Amino acid sequence: MSSFQLNLNPLKEPLGFIKVLEWIASIFAFATCGGFKGKTEIQVACQTSKPDNKTITATFGYPFRLNEASFQTPQGVNVCDVDWKSYVLIGDYSSAAQFYVTFAVFVFLYCIAALLLYVGYTNLYRDSQKLPMIDFVVTLVATFLWLVSTSAWAKALTDIKTATGRNIVQELMPCNQHGVICHFGSVTSMGSLNVSVIFGFLNMILWGGNAWFVYKETSLHSPSNTSTSHSQGGIPPPTGI
Repeated sequence: MSSFQLNLNPLKEPLGFIKVLEWIASIFAFATCGGFKGKTEIQVACQTSKPDNKTITATFGYPFRLNEASFQTPQGVNVCDVDWKSYVLIGDYSSAAQFYVTFAVFVFLYCIAALLLYVGYTNLYRDSQKLPMIDFVVTLVATFLWLVSTSAWAKALTDIKTATGRNIVQELMPCNQHGVICHFGSVTSMGSLNVSVIFGFLNMILWGGNAWFVYKETSLHSPSNTSTSHSQGGIPPPTGI
C-alpha cells in the first residue's frame, strides 16, 4: 500500500467536491432530526370548579416514541381529579426516525473515509480497479437508501404532526368525560424536522448525481484494450498526399 501523500487536487474535481457536499448534507440530515425536542399543550378547565384553565403538557422528541410521552400537570397540580400521567400520546415512530438518523451517520463516516482516500491515496485509488468499483456500488446503494429512509421518515413526520396536533383533544379519554373541557393549546414548531426531510432528498440527489463521476473512475468506463493497443501504434494513421 502506498504511503499517505496529501493531494488536494481531487477536491477541485467533481468527484471530491460533491463528496464534500455529501458530507455536509449528511450532518444537517441527522442533526436536524436527532436533536429535536418539542412539546404539545392542552388547556383544561373543570365545570365543577371556577373556570380556571390549566395547562397540561406532553414532551416528545427523537426517537419519537410518542406512546412513552405522558402528560404532565403544572407542578403536580390536581386538574379535574384526573391522573394525567397515565395518559400518553399515540404512536411509535422510532423505527423510521432511527433508520434515517443511523443511515445518515454511516454516510457521514463513509464520506470521511472516501475523502481521506481521495486526498491521501490518490494514486492508489486511480490505479486500482477494485476501489473505484466498490465506491461506485456504495454510491448506488446509498442513493437508493436515501430514497427509502427519507420517504419513510417523511411519512412518519406527517403522522407525528397529526398525533401531536389538534386531534389529540378528541382522542384523549379524559377530555371526553363529563365535567372536563379541553382545548388545544399549542405544539412546538417542527420546522427543523421539515428541513431534515429536505436534506434527505437533497442527499439522494447528490449521491445520484455523483454516481456518474464515480462511474468514470471505474474500469467500466475506461478505454477498451483494443482501442488502447491502436493508440499505442498498431496501425499508423494515414498520411497526407
